[in-house]
Amino acid sequence: MSATVTPFPQRAPLQVGFERAELNRILDLYGRMVAAGHWRDYAIQLGRDAAVFAAFRRTAERPEFRVEKRPALRNRQGMWALVNEAGAVLKRGHELGPVLAPVERRLMKLVED
Repeated sequence: MSATVTPFPQRAPLQVGFERAELNRILDLYGRMVAAGHWRDYAIQLGRDAAVFAAFRRTAERPEFRVEKRPALRNRQGMWALVNEAGAVLKRGHELGPVLAPVERRLMKLVED
């Protein structure tokens, strides 16, 4: 008797999400910004093309920063992007840490004041 293995067909995921380590890193920064009194709210949007973490100074405003994960750009300029309130990309890269660096530098300035 011979066994035949039939693989499941590969499909693209229905939505992009954050892995636990990625979300921990982002939420750690968010918590430090809240403790510094700068951010007050956040939102997470999980879509077919991207996962977005948005941080707000006040709830009713546009987000001050958005951290976007776009796996389709993994082999090009990098799947991570830091986007400011006006929609301009401040930093893009393959690793999350360097993309969050401008916000972490800003946090150091907030704590020093």
